[in-house]
Amino acid sequence: MKQHQYESKPLDSRGHVHWTDEENEVWSKLVARQLDCINGKACHEYFEGLELLDLPKNRAPQIPVINRVLAETTGWRLEPVPALIDFDHFFALLASKRFPVATFLRSPKDFDYLQEPDFFHEIFGHCAMLTHPAFASFTQHYGKLGVKASKAERVYLARLYWFTVEFGLIQSGDGLSIYGGGILSSPAETEYAFNSTEPIRKKLDVTDVMRTPYRIDILQPIYFYLNTLDELYELEKLDLLECVSRAKALGLHAPLYPQKIA
Repeated sequence: MKQHQYESKPLDSRGHVHWTDEENEVWSKLVARQLDCINGKACHEYFEGLELLDLPKNRAPQIPVINRVLAETTGWRLEPVPALIDFDHFFALLASKRFPVATFLRSPKDFDYLQEPDFFHEIFGHCAMLTHPAFASFTQHYGKLGVKASKAERVYLARLYWFTVEFGLIQSGDGLSIYGGGILSSPAETEYAFNSTEPIRKKLDVTDVMRTPYRIDILQPIYFYLNTLDELYELEKLDLLECVSRAKALGLHAPLYPQKIA
C-alpha cells in the first residue's frame, strides 16, 4: 500500500484552499453519493450537525466557514495539517479542541476507497458530530489522556478511538444508527455496518474494546454500540488509563480477521 500518496494543499491569507474544478467535482459526487447512502442510517445528532454546517454540495467547503459553526456550538476548530501527523501532535490538537484536517481530496481513481484520511472523510465524516456536546467533550478528553499516556498506553487508547469516534454505532429504542466518521464517510462500510448480518455488534465495554485488535484496510468484523450518545460523558468519568492496565493484563482478543500478508 502506498504511503504519503497525497500532500495537503496550502492555505491562502484568508485560510482558504484553492480547490481545482476536478477536486470540487470529486467533492460534489462524494457528498451526493454518501448523503443517499446514510439516509435512515446515521444518528439524528449527525443530521442535526450536518444541518448546522450547511456544507456546500457543488464545491468543497472552506475551513473558516466550518470553524464559525464549530466555535458557536462546542468551541472546537479545524486545524489544517500535513497528510500524516505523529501521535504527539494529534493528541495535543485534540486536547486543545482542534481537530486535525488534511487539506487534500482523493483523486477520481481513488474515489471508492482511500486508506489515508482525506478532506472529505474529516469534514463529512466527523465535523457534524463535533457540533454535539457529548461527542466534542469526549474527543477533547481523549486528547488530554493521550498527551500524558505512554507510547504503549496509546496503542490501547487508539482502539477506543477507533471503535467510537471512527466506527461507533448507537443501538437505542429507535433502532440502530451510526455516529462513527469512518463509517459515515464510506458507502461500503455504511451498508455493511448497518445492514449486513456478518459483523458482530456488541455493547461497548471499554476494557473489551481496548483488547480488540483491528485492521484499517478492511470492513470491520466487529462494531461496538452505545445506547445513547450521552454515554460518552460516562466514559469520561472512568479511569481510562486504569482500563488500559486491565486490558494489558488480560491480553488481546484473537483477531476476527485474517492476518495481513506483507
